[in-house]
Amino acid sequence: MGGADNNFFRQILPNGMTVLFEKRNLPLVSISAGVKFGSAHEALKLKGLAHYIEHAVFKGTKKRSAHQISSEIEKKGGILNAYTDEEMTVFWTKLRSKYFDTGMDIVSDIMLNPSLNKKDMDMERKVILEEIKMYHDIPKYYVVQKLKEQLYEAPIGMPALGTDKIISKMSRSTLAKYHTVNYAPSNMVVSVVGDADVDKIWNDCRKMFSKSVQAQIVKPSIAPKPGSFGSIVEKRKGIDQLHIALGFHIPSKSDKLRYATEIFNTALGVGMSSKLWQEVREKKGLAYDISSWIDQGKDIGYGFITAGIIKGKHEMTKKIILEEIKKFQNWNSRELEEAKEELIGHREFENEKSEKVADNLLREQIVGDAKEYYKYTERISSVTLEDIKKVADVKNYGFIALVPE
Repeated sequence: MGGADNNFFRQILPNGMTVLFEKRNLPLVSISAGVKFGSAHEALKLKGLAHYIEHAVFKGTKKRSAHQISSEIEKKGGILNAYTDEEMTVFWTKLRSKYFDTGMDIVSDIMLNPSLNKKDMDMERKVILEEIKMYHDIPKYYVVQKLKEQLYEAPIGMPALGTDKIISKMSRSTLAKYHTVNYAPSNMVVSVVGDADVDKIWNDCRKMFSKSVQAQIVKPSIAPKPGSFGSIVEKRKGIDQLHIALGFHIPSKSDKLRYATEIFNTALGVGMSSKLWQEVREKKGLAYDISSWIDQGKDIGYGFITAGIIKGKHEMTKKIILEEIKKFQNWNSRELEEAKEELIGHREFENEKSEKVADNLLREQIVGDAKEYYKYTERISSVTLEDIKKVADVKNYGFIALVPE
């Protein structure tokens, strides 16, 4: 697999920041910089803060306007973006290797030196409020969020974007305060994959991430607590398709069963050969699309199954899903080996994309050790049928159906 140990480098800089590098020969480079501050670190009254800060830093820095930030990357043929999840906020760029300095300079600039002026913050508040409306109005996104509320108590079970009420009241001073205490190099991991010089990476990171403030990260006010589970049926006008989501807790990335969970999920609902696709679409014709996916962090893990189905068939579909999950207790070694081969193949395809590898290395480092990424084939290969049965032993689940009125 690409990225063997002799192509991988790691260093903790004097400022406390961890820097990862995988050397490649193609003339491209991807940079992912993560700060260990996400939506799981927010108190109830601050829900949506991490995502708001992610938006805010793109509005301009002390030396660049919002337009300059995007154009300096895009006019060189590059990509610049960011995302917020439960455990971190990540800023990433991919561009030709000769523009490595530009990419590193812009990523460090927006993370460490945002202007955060009040006018821009008020403008971005409107954008986020529209984003909240968008996720509410799109049924397949709405059911997933409602399901998450069943899996975890607030504030973790709440939308990462926050609510209209909370975002409307969030002040510029709150954004600035939490940015200062969290966006410090000692609370960051930078991951670089591509054609670059290792010594130059260390030197650039020392120079560009030179902020001296030490992180004072605010830990979650509560540990993740299970929600109420159960089933919900809601009616909505203006939709023709019935949307469902079924979810449950799964092992986190800190758990030794994390790889068994990936195998279980792939066999259950990834691709046209998966159990759910075959049963729900091919044999019963209940849905155009049905799939499962998992989200695993250091401390949190959940699995979701989503589908748009024929009106009135949500109970039937739920029954099929639960029956297919139960069938894993009788799985055989042939099915297990097929799923392993599928996952290892997927990882090989993913490994072609430097931006995905940079992100995966970053995530593994935040969990514990970036080198775990390179042990994937070994870890998947060692999963047993007993491991699969443990993961598939789903005792509690949440379910929601959004029904056309």
